[in-house]
Amino acid sequence: MKRIEDVTLLYEISEALNEHLDLKKSLYKVLDILSSSMNMLRGTITLLHPLRNEISIEVAHGLSKSAMQKGKYKLGEGITGRVIETGKAVTIPKISQEPLFLNRTASRKTKQNQELSFICVPVKKGSQVIGALSFDMPFDESYSLKDIKKLMSVVATMVARHVVNLETIRLEKEHLREENIRLRNELENRYRITDIIGNSNKMREVYQMISQVSKSNATVLVRGESGTGKELVANSIHYNSLRSKRPFVKVNCAALPANLIESELFGHEKGAFTGAIKQKLGKFEMANKGTIFLDEIGSVGLEVQVKLLRILQEKEFERVGGYQTIKTDVRIITATNKNLEQAVEEDTFRHDLYYRLNVFPIYMPPLRERKTDILLLVDHFLEKYAKENHKTIRRFSTPAIDMLMDYHWPGNVRELENCIERAVLLCEEAVIHSYHLPPTLQTGTESDTLPVLSLEDAVAKLEKEMIIDALKNTRGNITLAAEILKTTVRKFSYKANKYGVDYCHYR
Repeated sequence: MKRIEDVTLLYEISEALNEHLDLKKSLYKVLDILSSSMNMLRGTITLLHPLRNEISIEVAHGLSKSAMQKGKYKLGEGITGRVIETGKAVTIPKISQEPLFLNRTASRKTKQNQELSFICVPVKKGSQVIGALSFDMPFDESYSLKDIKKLMSVVATMVARHVVNLETIRLEKEHLREENIRLRNELENRYRITDIIGNSNKMREVYQMISQVSKSNATVLVRGESGTGKELVANSIHYNSLRSKRPFVKVNCAALPANLIESELFGHEKGAFTGAIKQKLGKFEMANKGTIFLDEIGSVGLEVQVKLLRILQEKEFERVGGYQTIKTDVRIITATNKNLEQAVEEDTFRHDLYYRLNVFPIYMPPLRERKTDILLLVDHFLEKYAKENHKTIRRFSTPAIDMLMDYHWPGNVRELENCIERAVLLCEEAVIHSYHLPPTLQTGTESDTLPVLSLEDAVAKLEKEMIIDALKNTRGNITLAAEILKTTVRKFSYKANKYGVDYCHYR
């Protein structure tokens, strides 16, 4: 009969451990079962923190929260600490007669002359002790503590797997929390205003406008040619705003098909159209309390423009195929490279939406209007791609810099970045030369034809470039420069004089 009761108890504990996804709830349920079946007064499941060598109570029955917080032990300290240290179970018939019993939780206030028995068994992961299961019960001479210890060892084995999962989940949560904080800090640092490269007067105006508008909830329209960095401005506004801890959702309106953009922005209900097999949240719902960035807003159709206007005015919308009105609190930042004023005149863009979006316009100047920023951008991209490709490229040659400065950059910063990445991939030296740059840069102007150089002029240009680079690398030392070019000092000096290169300028 006793064996049947034990099997029933183990079955109930097994059911309890698999009942909840919340492992702590499962462990509390185990202690509740032991309380009702074994006449347990108090019970605890303690865990060992491997780094601090500290034992603390994870779940408990019959203890207050303050008592649980007091129940901390060092490895080997008290009965619990000794069980975890040795991996051997302990039974104490009468705790009043055990000097090692600490009663750290100060929770054992019993009736007069009532003795308590204490059982503590290790919880093991393989051969490693990770915690302990302990409980106390009224002393009874008829109880076989030896049998109870065996039964509790079986329960501890069942609990072990769940305790391991609990600890694993806790460590994963801590890791995810730390990773989330790291990534958020990285995003905030990455999109600070100071991380938009440029110190020209036009860019300083952009920085000032970002600073003025960031802390507000005003709608911003970023204008400028393709490749000027409009998205970077949107990033800086969000991550310097009061909504920086909230979602930041980006949508490229030009990349979405006309029949899908409404569903993408506002979501849809199940069965709203063919293929809508389940409800979908739109970007505006995802960005609630945060910021949404609508790039290429000029490509949005008139039907969607009506819904956008309603969100700007009423801060509400309905999903496609739905009737429920959804309230939203979203800051809207838009960007375009199109002439919206002309689109309004041609009736392809609503004039009322245009005025709603154009509350605080920011103009990103093209690269040809901020030539003084080119060298800063070049150095930034050189460092970035040299590091990515594990190359030790230190600088650009003077002719290469002249070529970069003379080009008109129709693709703006994006084209410049692609150009530098290509040059880094091609370069196998410490210096990027003009011949590492794309052929399109050879024009220097907006002409589509390449300038025709004679063979003699091309050789002279290359010789001058090599002489200048050698002098730069040797800080004007003619002897070392001649050695680098594998020529004599006399020939080197002759060529330098011929091309008007003075070695003193490089010292």
